Amino acid sequence: MAVLEREEKVGGILGAIERVGNRLPDPATLFLIAIIILILLSAILSAMGVSAVHPGTGQELAATNLLTGANISRFLIELPRIFADFPPLAIVLLCVMGVGVAEKTGLIAVSLGSLVRAMPKSLLTLTVVFAGVQSSLATDAGYVVLIPLAGLLFHSSGRHPIAGIAAGFAGVSGGFSSNLLVTSLDPLLSGISQAAARLIDPGYEVLATSNYYLMFALVPLFTIIGALVTDKLIEPRLMRTSPVQAGKMEPEADPTPEQRANERRGLRFAGLTLLGIAALFGAAVVPEGAMLRDANGTVEPFLRGIVAIIFISFLSIGLAYGIGARVIRSDRDVVRMMSQSMSEMGGYIVLAFCCAVFIALFAWSNLGAILAVNGAAFLQAAGFTGLPLLLAIITVSAFINVLIGSASAKWAILGPVMVPMLMLLGVTPEATQAAYRIGDSFTNPITPLLPYFPLILIMCKRYVPDFGIGSLIATMLPLAVWMGMGALLLFSGWYLLDLPLGPGSVIHMPVAP
Repeated sequence: MAVLEREEKVGGILGAIERVGNRLPDPATLFLIAIIILILLSAILSAMGVSAVHPGTGQELAATNLLTGANISRFLIELPRIFADFPPLAIVLLCVMGVGVAEKTGLIAVSLGSLVRAMPKSLLTLTVVFAGVQSSLATDAGYVVLIPLAGLLFHSSGRHPIAGIAAGFAGVSGGFSSNLLVTSLDPLLSGISQAAARLIDPGYEVLATSNYYLMFALVPLFTIIGALVTDKLIEPRLMRTSPVQAGKMEPEADPTPEQRANERRGLRFAGLTLLGIAALFGAAVVPEGAMLRDANGTVEPFLRGIVAIIFISFLSIGLAYGIGARVIRSDRDVVRMMSQSMSEMGGYIVLAFCCAVFIALFAWSNLGAILAVNGAAFLQAAGFTGLPLLLAIITVSAFINVLIGSASAKWAILGPVMVPMLMLLGVTPEATQAAYRIGDSFTNPITPLLPYFPLILIMCKRYVPDFGIGSLIATMLPLAVWMGMGALLLFSGWYLLDLPLGPGSVIHMPVAP
């Protein structure tokens, strides 16, 4: 009875969060509301004479009234450039065009499916979680292909299918920020972080690989935790509380011999192309004096070109697979796939516009810099700095994530405040971004406002018809909690050992000579 009461309580609290969250406007509308509030606040604080002294330059930063004639004229004149110069926009769209070809040809889905099928049953859970984490290269492929496939594989192996769905869901959503490769999320977040960092240091640059080492380390951590929790806690509980009714599911039709032959040929072509690309860029990076090394011998040109490299790589292997699998028969097919991928980015482009306007006006108002200076002074006086502050950012981000699902939308609002404030406390933008990414990841599986949450619920109902939202939350909650605890411990160790977060990316701001 106590267990049931606890589950009902959890379901009730999360049900209330869902109802409140559903009443929130669209993220783009939230930005427009924030812009209106910012404009009014700038006028009020400017009239009050609010200001602060920049600790680095000694310059006085006064609140700027955005409603003056000069600023209104400036806004109207510079609006197109504000949008066009928004750092993440071109980067993300370029990545999407390349990844889109690999996704539309079926390469990513087939690769993930082959990875799961090739593993022995004893490693099935581990493989499903790992493939889910890696699917952040193309999120839709993970949610739409991997998760239902995991349910079928578990069912056909005599295991509880919802345990397979839970394992896949935990990997795809809980491990969303982590990956063995750089994904389109990396340049998106780093672009926002860079724009925020330049409120303090106009020349500061945040690379797309700024959190790569930490995100790489999270992959085996999330994989092991996800597999252990699923096997030891989730599946035994599901066997007791949600038995599967026999004969309710029919396996999907297997691909025809011709389709399998095409897929194998496509994978062979893609594999050879990937080896060729690796050899090509290896020759351009590894030897001394290689074209992608600078005069000092560092690989910074390679790192700065990582977005273009992602585009070229995914486009090339996608083309190779499509030709081998006979999905691509002419140049029109490639253009169509690129166009479809770009058309699916319409919502992001609208959100990027609102985000770009908010960040630009926030910079013009000087409120971000003033808040950062005063906030840093307060935190220094309170002694709340360093690791406790970063852990607090992780916790706050995790709770906010339950109500607002978009990673970029939250960071576009939190970044301009958090990044400059922590820079003045000696913490790099890369470290602040890393703390946010961890908090924004492990609560995804229990976020009712996640766009794919209803889809996952429908998948579960195919096996257990009375499986409701409370059941799904109760199933995913242990995974979210344990993944969160593991991530917090890893981040704490990373901070205490002062390890680099990525190539050339450190935790603490360098001390001026």
